[in-house]
Amino acid sequence: MLRVWFVQAWIVAVLWAWKAIEAARGLPTVPDLLDADWDVSSAQGPTLTVIVPALDEAENIAACLSSLLAQDYTSLRIVAVNDRSTDETGAIMDSFAARYPDRLKVLHIADLPAGWLGKTHAMALAAGESESEYLLFTDADILFSSDALRRSMSYAVASQADHLVTLPTLVLKRWDEAALLSFFQVCAMWASRPWKVADPKAKRDAVGVGAFNLIRRDAYEKVGGFEALRMEIIEDLGIARRVKRAGLRQRVAFGKGLVNVHWAPGALGVVGVLTKNIFSAFRFQIPLLLFACGWLFAFCVLPVVVIVPELLLPAILTALSVALLYVGLGRHSGISAWNAALAPFAAWLLIYALLRSMVTTLRQGGVVWRGTFYPLAELKRHVAPMW
Repeated sequence: MLRVWFVQAWIVAVLWAWKAIEAARGLPTVPDLLDADWDVSSAQGPTLTVIVPALDEAENIAACLSSLLAQDYTSLRIVAVNDRSTDETGAIMDSFAARYPDRLKVLHIADLPAGWLGKTHAMALAAGESESEYLLFTDADILFSSDALRRSMSYAVASQADHLVTLPTLVLKRWDEAALLSFFQVCAMWASRPWKVADPKAKRDAVGVGAFNLIRRDAYEKVGGFEALRMEIIEDLGIARRVKRAGLRQRVAFGKGLVNVHWAPGALGVVGVLTKNIFSAFRFQIPLLLFACGWLFAFCVLPVVVIVPELLLPAILTALSVALLYVGLGRHSGISAWNAALAPFAAWLLIYALLRSMVTTLRQGGVVWRGTFYPLAELKRHVAPMW
């Protein structure tokens, strides 16, 4: 038995070391929009429409719209969509539109058509109301620095991007948020490598983020827009995968502080968010999700649980490799690399979130998203392929 553990421990250690070396080489090649190269005038920039869907976001929408209206990108229009809100979201949007009628348009949705998720419907409707060259889909709880869109558009034009994700900066208010979300970022590099996103041959390396999905209009139309993703819960990743499969030019960039988001209060708040949508990332396939849980246990928990003298060396190599990944990401995310010490704790939390999402979805027979129930059978019928 010890020999089996020995072999497994070294396999895990070598794979972590390989990932750390790959990231050390690849991450520095991902553009940083804070560089002076992207601090250029937007006087001749392409037209851009920012689309902000919101359902019961009265607490956040004013700050989001204020940050967008403060942008120094000149060719900018904003479409805010009040998607069946029962709070003051729509009234707040209207108050902004009254003050900025030339820059902000508000759409009010009273009913959700059959066969649509609320968010995808809101974004598809807003995209149809715009004729700009580029579309930026974002969320109502995102805060933008005043130069975020100018720098992003500068890079999008220079790189001829059909789809650009400016990776958001996580606003962290508690240590447990930092522990879980930094670990989530490290794990994400096993699923999709940021430095390979621009490679058209790397079909599995696609990145989509709801905080910042910038897409050229003709590319949006070529992949079918959100009409092709009507029932896709993780629609940001869904459209990114369609862009990559279509052979279009996809780009990703760092930019610490340009696009800011606070996921949820505390680690359990993050688990609550993941409960709603993470099962859909596995296409509602139980074996895939259980495999992910097993991988997390074998690669992130066992190396620090099963420590005997014979396994000490691979355990040290694993720990050093994981720490190097945290250091590399921390340079761009601002999250302390010391969170690597909490990786096993975060792994347990993520396993719990995965299992909770699966069990909750199966028990309910579907997903409750923003007060609307979507049956599992219907979600499965419309599920998009992973790659």
